[in-house]
Amino acid sequence: MPFYLLPFTKMRCLLLELTSLLLLGSIFAQRQVTVQEGPLYRTENSHITIWCNVSDYQGPSEQNFQWSIYLPSLPEREVQIVSTMDPSFPYAIYTQRVRSGEIYVEKIQGDSALLHITELQDRDTGVYECHTPTTDERYFGSYSAKMKLIVIPDSLRVTSEAQTLNKVQHDSLELRCAVSKTTVQHSHVSIAWYRKKADEPAVEVVSLSRDFVLHAGSEYSQRHASGDIRLDKVGETLSKLTIYNLQSSDEGEFYCEAAEWIQDPDGTWYAMTRKRSEGTMVYVEGTDMDINVRLETEKRTYTVGEPVEFRCILEVQNVAKRYFSISWAFNSSLIASFGANAVPVLNSEFAQREALGQLKVSKESDSVYILKIYQLRLEDSGKYNCRVTERLKTSTGEFIDGESKRPKNTPITVLPLKTNISVEVTNNAPSVLEGESLRFGCNVRTGFRPQNRLSVTWQLVDKQNRRSDIVQLDREGTLHPGPSYIERSSYGGIQMEQIRPGSFTLEIFNSLKADEGHYECRITEWTRRLDGEWQMIGERHNSSAVSINALDAGFAVTAISRTPGVTYNESFDLQCIIKPHYPSWVPVSVTWRFQPAGSTEFHDLVTFTRDGGVQWGDKYSGFRTRTAIEKAESSNNVRLSISRASDTEAGKYQCVAELWRKNYNSSWTRLADRTSNLLEIRVLRPVTKLQVSKSKRSVTLVENRAIPLNCSVKSQTSPDSHFAVLWYVHKPADTDGRLILKTTHNSVFEYGTYAEEEGLKGRLQFERSLSGGLFSLTVQRAQVSDTGSYYCHVEEWLLNPNHAWYKLAEEVSGRTEVTVKLPDNLLEVNQTMKNLTILENEWVTMECLVTSRSSHASHLSVEWYVWKPGRPEKEEVVKLSRQATFLYGELATASDLKSRLRLESPSPGLYLLTIQNMTVQDSGTYSCRVEEWLLDPTNIWYRRAESLSGLTTIVVKQPDASLQVDTTSANLTVPEQGQFHLDCTILSVSSQESRFAVSWVILKTKGRGGRTSRNKDGEEKEVLLRVGLDAIFSPEASPWEGRLRFQRLSTTLYRLTVLQAGTTDGGNYSCRVEEWLPDPRGVWYKLAEEESGPISVYIQDTGSSLQSVTCSNDALFYFVFFYPFPIFGILIITILLVRFKSRNSSKNSEGKNGVPLLWIKEPHLNYSPTCLEPPVLSIHPGTID
Repeated sequence: MPFYLLPFTKMRCLLLELTSLLLLGSIFAQRQVTVQEGPLYRTENSHITIWCNVSDYQGPSEQNFQWSIYLPSLPEREVQIVSTMDPSFPYAIYTQRVRSGEIYVEKIQGDSALLHITELQDRDTGVYECHTPTTDERYFGSYSAKMKLIVIPDSLRVTSEAQTLNKVQHDSLELRCAVSKTTVQHSHVSIAWYRKKADEPAVEVVSLSRDFVLHAGSEYSQRHASGDIRLDKVGETLSKLTIYNLQSSDEGEFYCEAAEWIQDPDGTWYAMTRKRSEGTMVYVEGTDMDINVRLETEKRTYTVGEPVEFRCILEVQNVAKRYFSISWAFNSSLIASFGANAVPVLNSEFAQREALGQLKVSKESDSVYILKIYQLRLEDSGKYNCRVTERLKTSTGEFIDGESKRPKNTPITVLPLKTNISVEVTNNAPSVLEGESLRFGCNVRTGFRPQNRLSVTWQLVDKQNRRSDIVQLDREGTLHPGPSYIERSSYGGIQMEQIRPGSFTLEIFNSLKADEGHYECRITEWTRRLDGEWQMIGERHNSSAVSINALDAGFAVTAISRTPGVTYNESFDLQCIIKPHYPSWVPVSVTWRFQPAGSTEFHDLVTFTRDGGVQWGDKYSGFRTRTAIEKAESSNNVRLSISRASDTEAGKYQCVAELWRKNYNSSWTRLADRTSNLLEIRVLRPVTKLQVSKSKRSVTLVENRAIPLNCSVKSQTSPDSHFAVLWYVHKPADTDGRLILKTTHNSVFEYGTYAEEEGLKGRLQFERSLSGGLFSLTVQRAQVSDTGSYYCHVEEWLLNPNHAWYKLAEEVSGRTEVTVKLPDNLLEVNQTMKNLTILENEWVTMECLVTSRSSHASHLSVEWYVWKPGRPEKEEVVKLSRQATFLYGELATASDLKSRLRLESPSPGLYLLTIQNMTVQDSGTYSCRVEEWLLDPTNIWYRRAESLSGLTTIVVKQPDASLQVDTTSANLTVPEQGQFHLDCTILSVSSQESRFAVSWVILKTKGRGGRTSRNKDGEEKEVLLRVGLDAIFSPEASPWEGRLRFQRLSTTLYRLTVLQAGTTDGGNYSCRVEEWLPDPRGVWYKLAEEESGPISVYIQDTGSSLQSVTCSNDALFYFVFFYPFPIFGILIITILLVRFKSRNSSKNSEGKNGVPLLWIKEPHLNYSPTCLEPPVLSIHPGTID
């Protein structure tokens, strides 16, 4: 974050910084791409990374990277490998390796990336190029960098005999390892021996580095120092590991590992390949219960604040089953002790440090105890030791001290802190121009501890070796400007920033010549002591030299002109060239001075001020309207352009330049001024160059079109020339042309006598092109009388220096022969004949297609007619007038056809007439008649042509009857009082809109009452039930009343069920189906009628009785019931008369008491309701249900 010097100057500093960045961005922002230096040698099947960085770029911080290779076989051909922005970038030979992740790019930062090849192949040898696609406003700098990679065979071989060795404690161990290589390049080999136990990481025993430095691992460093560990070279490729005085902790697998190193061009060493040998398993058996103690630490010399760890290692048998107490001592003073319970007890001084987290005593395992001091002090220098005492458990369970041992003292030395940082200083340019900004970077490269703090001081050492403080940033982050820079800093001229920890910048805006010299960055490192106070541990510095070029060095002015002689009304330019070539931000003011011809005095014309403004002189005000001044963007050169030259502008010109510098307090200082040479300008009169086109042409067009007439000026004397144009027409009967129209050089229109006489004033249109060289006269709505020969007469006029117009020249153009004729009759209507047969209630669309017309501006009227059978003349159906008015004919008006018509035009020239819900009465032959109307030049419409279409004959029919009813015969035997079904199945219908009326009938040989009909054989058909098309049921016939059930099982299946069947219900049944359809007006009519096949029903008697026999036989029925009644009646009457006469007093009462009882009871005793079906035989109807 930036550190601003004073709060009240924040906004001023920010504005100045942004302005400087904008001015300097395009000058110093030069993109730079760097790649890891080559050539690099790497072995096959190894993993390589190649870094690529981009700096000083513009645009977003997230940059993209693209890698390519140039193979040795085709060194000029680029082969694309991988890109961070385009998945399709790799060529085919690399696509699979990129997709599998074998080759990829890792972004370290937005402007830094690593190319990874996880498994090198021999074909990967070549020149690699890293390219960064531009995000800059313009190309400036380098956008790619190359390096060379050479893949060599992996020749490293590491061998050691695989074996198993059983050793006894304190024995010696010897192991051999052979390492060889055949690499042609200069390389080094490192060898290391490791010991590995199961489930534990490998421990380094001893190693020989590539620089032939012998180093022991942390666990073996003390034994190596005592001579128990040795590594000897016994041959050119053979080395021997020797371990004396084997301990139980040495048990495990031993193997050797070798690495082949090569030095890269940047001086660093790289391990090309690393291999290990087979292992040797070593078992160490203990000899007795002796106690061996080792005290180990990583090193003997430390710095204040560093951590140290002491490891006290027990080497005993069966350590897990034995008890030990441990005590730590420093300079023979007790630090802490461990009992058998492994709980540490510290003395007072070290207990305080342990409470503050500065010291820790712990048990790592049964055989390893640790003392760790996290921050060493100077007073911690001395001798450290640990003592191990075995605790023996008595029979009573108490512990007593047994054998006690301790190793040799381990001394350490704690040195005071000193800084290890290194400082690097960079600048934006070693040489800059006075006024440009200076930008320095100060970076701590190595040795900086993150917990420490830094203070930074920038100093300037001038050429006299005088040193002055510029600005200081203390360790708390506060800025302090130097004494001689306080005022300059308050105006924002000095700015210092900490970009990130250990990286600082200094920027000096608007540099002065006095700022030249060596800029030194002094960095002091501070560390916090244990008491919390900060302590300086050292200082480092570095410097960078900058030279500043004075602005006024070589300052000179020259005036030039490419047109020392010009013509009236022409323009001329004067250039004021300033040297050297200053950047655009350098303030320079330029003044043009003028001495008129015949005068001896110079006067200021115009000044281009240092801040980009323009100030005009007050002597020659006329110059201001005809003069333009322009300053080049890339330099301070000023151009004076004067247009419409006259005698007033003739004379001598001179320019004066002043060089300025803006101070840090916004004041201005004039550094220098220079005066140019004299320029003399002469003004001459023009020579005419007028040329008018002489080409001839002929135009033939149709009446009412426009007549285009052009008059082209091929060349003119001046771009400011004005022209007077006179238009003429010549008729065969005239000797000279007649004036139509005149336009003066001031664009004033004057109509000629021909336009007045022929009435052309309303039809003339005059145009002039923007370029000024083409004049057009258009005669609108041409008439036949407009035929003739047309031409123009052109006069060129110029404005003289006194602002008066004068005619310079005149020319006559070539002639245009114009012929106007009436339009051709091109109206055509499609003549295709059609015959259509449709069903009633369908829709019909008839087409009237105009295939061509005389003019696209014409109007059309369309009229439809129909010829109906039996009528002598055609009838008008509908008409669409040319004004798009819809008119119905008499036929449509007099019927319902009006509501069923629809006329539309989906596209120009296509008219469709649709009649909805066609009826039989709509049958006939239809045709359309089209009239084409045109507008004459006097705006009156006239009929130009008419045409008839082909005939369309339409026949409308009612639908054919397709009704079919199942005519299959069937026989049914039904028990008495049972039920039977009479199904009526419709097999096919004529229309989906059909409705049906269904009736069931029974065929009888005699009348039985109810609704009956008789066929040709005299048989009667009696209707049981009828269901109309509107689902209304007729009354049931009396014999079946209450015993009929109707069901509609589907749209084509109807069922009638007869309940409580009697013997009289037997017979032949059938159903009659009527099919009805609606006509287009919605009125239903019967289309067809069908009758099903007969169903013979026989009613089976439940038993033989007198009643059933009598009722089932008609002859017996009449014999038993009909004939005895008259005789029986006569006898009764006779008996009653005799008795009446013999008993007058009791005749009436006896008759009342006897006869009715006999009369009523007799039918009930002898007749059943089913036998009394004939109505004439019902003795008393009230008894019949």
